[in-house]
Amino acid sequence: MRYGLYLAGASVLLAAAPASAKTLREALVEAYNTNPTLTADRANVRAIDENVPIARAQGLPSASINAQYNENVYNNANTLSNPARQLNVQPQVSVPIYAGGAVRNSIKAAKTRVDAGRLSLRDTEASVFSSVVGAFMDVLRDEAIVALNAQNVHVLDVNLQASRDRFQVGDLTRTDVAQSEARLALARSQLQSAQAQLISSRENYIRYVGTAPVGLEQPPVLPNLPTDPEAAVDVALKDNPALLSAQKSRDASVYDVGTAAAQRLPRLNAVASGTYYDYFGSLGSATQFGISQSGKSAALGLQLSLPLYQGGGPTAQIRQAQARRGQAIEQVTEVERNVIAQTRSAYAVWKSSLEVIASSETAVDANKLSLEGVRAENSVGSRTILDILNAEQELLNSQITLVSAQRDAYVAGFSLLAAMGKAESRDLGLDGGTLYDPTLNYKRVSHTIWDWAPAPAPKPVATSTAATLPQTAIVTKPLDPFLDTPVDSTATNQGNSTVRKR
Repeated sequence: MRYGLYLAGASVLLAAAPASAKTLREALVEAYNTNPTLTADRANVRAIDENVPIARAQGLPSASINAQYNENVYNNANTLSNPARQLNVQPQVSVPIYAGGAVRNSIKAAKTRVDAGRLSLRDTEASVFSSVVGAFMDVLRDEAIVALNAQNVHVLDVNLQASRDRFQVGDLTRTDVAQSEARLALARSQLQSAQAQLISSRENYIRYVGTAPVGLEQPPVLPNLPTDPEAAVDVALKDNPALLSAQKSRDASVYDVGTAAAQRLPRLNAVASGTYYDYFGSLGSATQFGISQSGKSAALGLQLSLPLYQGGGPTAQIRQAQARRGQAIEQVTEVERNVIAQTRSAYAVWKSSLEVIASSETAVDANKLSLEGVRAENSVGSRTILDILNAEQELLNSQITLVSAQRDAYVAGFSLLAAMGKAESRDLGLDGGTLYDPTLNYKRVSHTIWDWAPAPAPKPVATSTAATLPQTAIVTKPLDPFLDTPVDSTATNQGNSTVRKR
């Protein structure tokens, strides 16, 4: 098998490439840094990080000040109960002592969901990379198909001119010319379809990578592909990030039940409060009774809240949390089924594509030999122009099948690695800069207790493609010398000689 599937080590992804070409590694690095799906999911993980300090805040002291100033615009008499103006200031500090486990369970649930969010980010990475690989291989495939069809049109056009010359001298019939015209028209329509598909694939590449595909190189080998589907499934069940994320979400739901159950338990807070008042001398004669125009007080105590009846709300919240936990448990099974199906399917497509590659390579070689033989037989009159045209079309079809199978095998192989949890930035050696570390933001915010901590406004990270030029179907690939030969070269020469004699 000449093509193979590039089954070697991951270090090949780091191989240098000419500056004028773009490697798959470079495309993956661009997508890693600028793809909006990936950058948006990173922002989502940062948002999930904030659930930890939000939950922790419920167990920390709180302080507040209530102030009220009144100015009586109409007052018959300045009395104690009706001063002309007054100011009341009441500071209060509350320290939670016992909350029935609600705070503890909320913090544990938040931390577990942080882990789930990071695993989900890994799954997003693998999904984006799979899309980039698919788009990359689609462009390579469609460029090859356009080149093959363009070369076929060129050959058939030359053949039509030769057929018309031979018809003029009576060497061919009008039927032969019509057959050549029909085959050329079909080839041109196939070329137009292939060009449209190439433009679509190039635009799709821009969608994922952010820049136009220029001079794409053949991809490197894929690392560590499994030997059988069961080995692949075993790895996937241990390392697939989507499955691990679902398991973490299931674990977090346990703490949600505890948080809901805490609503039925007592709450105890330590409370310190104070009061300051000032009537600004507006009490009038009330001061003769020893009433001060201003004053202050302070108090310390415990505040116990003992729920007796809440209309069934806490029980409903517990049942709801338990139902959510049941949902999370079933979702783990659902994701597990999907992972198994994706892994086995990708493995089957990969192996099948390898077989198609081998068969197509044999078919291409055989069709080249057949075309060469039909041309020779036509030169001695034992084959017709239609036989040559059919042989040419069969060769083209086998070549298109080959490049399509090569694309399918590589994409299926990468999808298999993604299902196994082995197609992320840490596995691919993307050295296009510092890799994104989701733990850094968590370490920065998880213990923040200051209400006025800085919260910078977000700025765009992903790049826009609005300025990217519309893609074309231009392909610059060298022609195959064997195929760049008139379909009926020997007969054409004979026809031209006849024309000259005439």
